[in-house]
Amino acid sequence: MSEALWALQRRLQHEFSDPALLTRALTHRSFSADHNERLEFLGDAVLNLSVADLLFEKLQHLPEGDLSRIRANLVKQDMLHQLAVELGLPAVVRLGDGEVRSGGKKRPSILADALEALIGAVYLDGGYIAAQALVRRLFKAVDINPTMSAIGKDPKTELQEWLQARKLRLPLYRVVGTIGAAHQQSFDVECEIAELNLSERGIGGSRRAGEQCAAAAMLQTLRKGGHP
Repeated sequence: MSEALWALQRRLQHEFSDPALLTRALTHRSFSADHNERLEFLGDAVLNLSVADLLFEKLQHLPEGDLSRIRANLVKQDMLHQLAVELGLPAVVRLGDGEVRSGGKKRPSILADALEALIGAVYLDGGYIAAQALVRRLFKAVDINPTMSAIGKDPKTELQEWLQARKLRLPLYRVVGTIGAAHQQSFDVECEIAELNLSERGIGGSRRAGEQCAAAAMLQTLRKGGHP
């Protein structure tokens, strides 16, 4: 094992019994068929449970809705990217030559996915307690407080709550087109509120991101239109 991976294990405070798990967690699909996407899937679930447990303990008087919004804020790509950079993942993530040339080592989605894969790898290697301890160390320096529920409210959630408060049906989202090459597509998504005869579009690097952009555009339209 390279010195860089030994150093990463020291930062993780977890020494792998199965070093192959660590290597796989850092491997993007552009580098090898033995890549980290399955570990990412597992790590995402472990991360959400660990963060939910942390919030349940730290914010004992908040209702479920606020806890859900804070969790969403903590596990979103921007936060995971920041934690991945602090952990030094850009230096050790394994990418194909094309991804390296296109700036993959700095791409937030790749680094966030690698961090989730690492959490999944620690879970398989050491069990839930080890993975939970890692998640708590990762978020130790993050100021987790009740006010995060406000900033954690994403556009889709805000739009949904706006409609529900007015007894209106939820919006419909549909992909109306894709832009770019298959490995780096952007999604053009439409958000429609049929009862108000309104529709807006948004473009994002994933379908989910496109839906968020479309919801944000719809909220802006509603505010400009003087809707209460």
